[in-house]
Amino acid sequence: MDELHIPVLLEETFELLAPALGGPGSLIVDCTLGLGGHAEAFLERLPQTRLVGIDRDARALELSRRRLARFGDRVRFLEGNFHELEALRELHGFDAPQGILADLGVSSMQLDLAERGFSFRQGGPLDMRMGQRGLSARDVVNDYPEAELERIFKDYGEERQARRIARAIAEERRQARLETTTELRDLILRVKGGPRPGRGSRVDPATLVFQALRIEVNQELSGLGGFLDQAVQQLEEGGRLVVISYHSLEDRIVKNRFRDTARGEIDPVTGRPLREQRLIEVMTRKPLRPGPVELARNPRARSARLRAARKL
Repeated sequence: MDELHIPVLLEETFELLAPALGGPGSLIVDCTLGLGGHAEAFLERLPQTRLVGIDRDARALELSRRRLARFGDRVRFLEGNFHELEALRELHGFDAPQGILADLGVSSMQLDLAERGFSFRQGGPLDMRMGQRGLSARDVVNDYPEAELERIFKDYGEERQARRIARAIAEERRQARLETTTELRDLILRVKGGPRPGRGSRVDPATLVFQALRIEVNQELSGLGGFLDQAVQQLEEGGRLVVISYHSLEDRIVKNRFRDTARGEIDPVTGRPLREQRLIEVMTRKPLRPGPVELARNPRARSARLRAARKL
């Protein structure tokens, strides 16, 4: 299974989280367990640490359960959305953790399985759901109003030709519903033109639209700020939080929420932050990025950005 998942920024993640872990009964919550690459490393290196692994993808949980079976009852597997961390803790009754990790990227398994519909590089149904509930990309593409599609492509994909692509989709679906990733990519290529050699051709013209659809389908941005607040609340004092994001929209939310939480509430009289009410200390002045060695081994890590904070 290692070939399916190379954990991104593993050494940096471990270096930042490990000082809060390692003691008898210490607990880390991996909020986006995926195929268990990060989790396996923590369980191997910290033999007294327990782990709660959360994922909305039942298939990913099944595979990670096999991968981590040798760690026995040191691991608990929970199916759920990490945006609902507080509710999951109340429901399942685990201790306040000393470490929390959220790797926000799409897993290698989801990208590589055509039937999940995340990738335009192989034909598959327009799905893109990280779990199996809720709207699919097919529903969004075929049923959302043209203006709403334009907004999604512009806001979530920062796609410059959002209006033209939304209009083309609206015209196309009047004839027949768009059902596959290939159909949607072909339409985008007709609007934007194919990759141009020597002019950024490494990035496929469909990339930003597919990113935007994935964000909409999984509500990735709308719940992120709330998750960060919950994570800080759930951490034990001195505990640490690491978040790995993969595009500027996510990273901006993490950066701003960390900044505001580290600043504390504002004194209504002086207008200055109340330092005694600061909740966290930001541990990464700038996001950590993969180095050349990691990128040579795992090109999919190229857009990763890591930020970390410690609860005061």
